[in-house]
Amino acid sequence: MQVAEGLKKKEYEAALEPLQEELVGMARWAKATGARIVVLFEGRDTAGKGGAIRAVSSYLNPRQCRTVALGPPSAREQGEWYFQRYVQHLPSTGEIVLFDRSWYNRAGVEKVMGYASPAQVEQFLAQVPAFERLLVNDGILLFKYWLTCDQERQEERLRERLEDPLKRWKLSPVDLAAREQYEAYTHARRAMLEASHTNHAPWTLVDFNDQKLGRLTLIRNLLDRLPDTRVDPPEIAITPLKHAPAVEEFTLLAPIPPYPLP
Repeated sequence: MQVAEGLKKKEYEAALEPLQEELVGMARWAKATGARIVVLFEGRDTAGKGGAIRAVSSYLNPRQCRTVALGPPSAREQGEWYFQRYVQHLPSTGEIVLFDRSWYNRAGVEKVMGYASPAQVEQFLAQVPAFERLLVNDGILLFKYWLTCDQERQEERLRERLEDPLKRWKLSPVDLAAREQYEAYTHARRAMLEASHTNHAPWTLVDFNDQKLGRLTLIRNLLDRLPDTRVDPPEIAITPLKHAPAVEEFTLLAPIPPYPLP
C-alpha cells in the first residue's frame, strides 16, 4: 500500500524558505564568531538523509559548509583508531560540517551486516561518549539526528529507486540485504541510543515518514538549539555604472552544432 505524504509541495516550499533564510543567518553568525558546528544525519536506508542535508545546505557557501559522506574504509584506515578518519573532517573556526552517516556506522550497518566484530562494536559504544565529550568540551556544537522511517515506507522508497533510472544509483547490494534486517537495525539502534544518548551529546529522533515535514521539523529544531545567531549582513551598495554596459566578446574556435532536440 502506498503511503501518501501529507505535506504538499507548495506548503513545504513556503514553510522552508524562511527557515533557509535563518540558516543563512546562522552561517553568517558562525563565520563572525568562529563557531564550529557538526550535524550528524543518521537513519535507515531511504529515511531521507540526503534530502535533509540538501535542505540545510542548499543556500550556504560550500566553502563554509561541507557535507562528509565517507565510503568504506581503505586497508590503511582499517588499521587506524576507528575515529581517526572522521577527526580529519571536523570543522575549523567558522565552518559547518554535515555528516551523511558518521562514526555511528560502527553501531549500525557494520554491526548488523557483520563488518565489525562484537568486540569492536562494544569498544565503540564504550568510547563514543568520551570521544564526543572531547569534541563538545573543545567548543564544537554537536547535533545528532536519527531520521525514523517505518518499514512500509522504506519498502515504497526502495521500489521507487529501483524503478527510477535517475535514482537507481542509490541502491546497493548492502541496501537490498538490509531489507531483511529491519528488526536487527531496530535492536542495534536501541543499544546505540542507550550507550550514546548523553547530556553533553543527546540524540534527537525525527519522524521522516513524511520527508518534507521531517526536514522542516529537523531544521527548526537545529535553529532553536543554537545560540542567538543574529548578525546583520554587511551593508553593500551597487552604484550605477559610469558607462554603458559592455558586451562580452569572444570567438568560437570551432563551430558548435546545435543541441539535437528530440
